[in-house]
Amino acid sequence: MKPKEKSKAGKSRLHLLHQYYSYTGFYKFVIQAVIKALPYIIGIIGIVYIINHFFDINGALVHLTEILPAYGVLSFFFASETLLGLVPPEIFIAWAGKLLSPWFYLSVLAVLSYAGGMVSYWMGRSITKMPSVHNYLEVKMEKQLKNSKKWGGFLIMVGAVLPLPFSIACMAAGIIEFPFKNVLIYGSLRFVRFAIYGLIIFNVL
Repeated sequence: MKPKEKSKAGKSRLHLLHQYYSYTGFYKFVIQAVIKALPYIIGIIGIVYIINHFFDINGALVHLTEILPAYGVLSFFFASETLLGLVPPEIFIAWAGKLLSPWFYLSVLAVLSYAGGMVSYWMGRSITKMPSVHNYLEVKMEKQLKNSKKWGGFLIMVGAVLPLPFSIACMAAGIIEFPFKNVLIYGSLRFVRFAIYGLIIFNVL
């Protein structure tokens, strides 16, 4: 196949993908989800900023990695990655970079982060078993739930790769009952993020 033909084929695939997302309402769904989540995101950022103004959160976390033994840091990291994942993994990656076997500890961190996300998924599934939550999702959120299930893979990939809480993405996937085997597959991109961050941070330290 000639280069121009390959280019046209690639463009046609992207065009078809764009049409699919347009027809299924994916773009509208994403925009609405961002708008709805924006007040909460701004609120969380505001709270963190206020706390950090009076108390150096990052400094405290760095100090924590210095005084705790390795298993203590790893346990704290796993708990963080399971419960909302609001502590930046970069702090722990930087900690691993100062150890004698940085890539070994980076690998352990990646596995713990991945495992924490999977635990969060099942926490989300358990939430849906509450009668009030189940009724709310099935009645008032039926349309949104249907769309969320359709694009659950995108949700997981964004949480795994971008600097967003992976735990929250996995918990949301559990709430919408996105297939667990797909969460395992899409969530494996978490290892790619840790590898990239490790290459960057280890070369800076």
